[in-house]
Amino acid sequence: MANDGVSTRILDHIVHLTPPGTLEESVCAFRNLGFTYVQPLLPVHNACIQILTNSEQPSVTPGGTHADGQTANALVVFADGTYLELLHFTQRPPSPSSRASSTRHPWAAKLPGWIDYAFLGNAGTPSIAQTINARAAADGSGVQYAPEVRGGRTRTDGRVLEWLITAPRPATDVDTDELENHPRDRDGEAGDGVRGRLPFFCGDVTPRAWRVPLEPRSNTSHANTAQGITHVKLLVLPAQLAAYAQQLTTALGVPPRDSTATASSSLREFVWELERQPEQFAETGIGKVPALLILKAAGEDDQEEREYVRTRGAGIYELGVAVADAGKEGVVNTPYGRIVFRRSQ
Repeated sequence: MANDGVSTRILDHIVHLTPPGTLEESVCAFRNLGFTYVQPLLPVHNACIQILTNSEQPSVTPGGTHADGQTANALVVFADGTYLELLHFTQRPPSPSSRASSTRHPWAAKLPGWIDYAFLGNAGTPSIAQTINARAAADGSGVQYAPEVRGGRTRTDGRVLEWLITAPRPATDVDTDELENHPRDRDGEAGDGVRGRLPFFCGDVTPRAWRVPLEPRSNTSHANTAQGITHVKLLVLPAQLAAYAQQLTTALGVPPRDSTATASSSLREFVWELERQPEQFAETGIGKVPALLILKAAGEDDQEEREYVRTRGAGIYELGVAVADAGKEGVVNTPYGRIVFRRSQ
């Protein structure tokens, strides 16, 4: 465990992408799965959704700062303090070869589905990037995070929200070819290959409650009885598993809780315990059980897993969601991402 005194494993939110111009359809699909959508102080565009156009994911990359309004989102907030960000691009992102590529979003080349995951950062002191980079220098994992980038937006009620984003970037002094994502994810600006494989961090300068509205309680009341996130499962090719696990250990600051091997003694899975948000509704009981980050090697006999990694590269394959009603347990699709509903303990 890192002795730097900085926690870098508090789960914050998960990002789900749909094709450009399809946010309304995405929200309707999630609502049909029993989720509630939170967009306070905004007009209702139709029966399914309230839309927020924003610069929710500010990124500074070689070439400049992304323009406001590239993306729109809707939030699904859980009682455990985490949330889902349903995201789309308001217009088709420019190609890497276009003149506009200097402002290309780091998620522009991502395929629809679960594309990224965020842990809770801080207001800048101590620096999350410097903390993780120091760990990497000590353990040789090759992980590198870019310096914090300030972001924010003004809500429709005039309240100004501010935060800091800390995102991974490709290492320049180590060979990380074996961990690069599928070429579809490498055709954009620097940082695309590691985004979605390693977590980024969102640290609030203004109160987090302004960004994640747990109140009123109706914001976290879902028809499917969802209470929070139980696990985030990442998939990777078997040959890349060990190196990926080392990089995640650097980013999280703790070794995996356990690992699983097959009969042939080849490691197949690593599991880390994540910390819960300090602000949550304790009576749900979910906060007493740690969320898990699971890294799994795609099964040689599992065609779905192998195809997923082949087409998308290493990254999020499945999200576990705790439900209060055992009758809601099961596996569903968003339709671009996989969700497993499990009874909360």
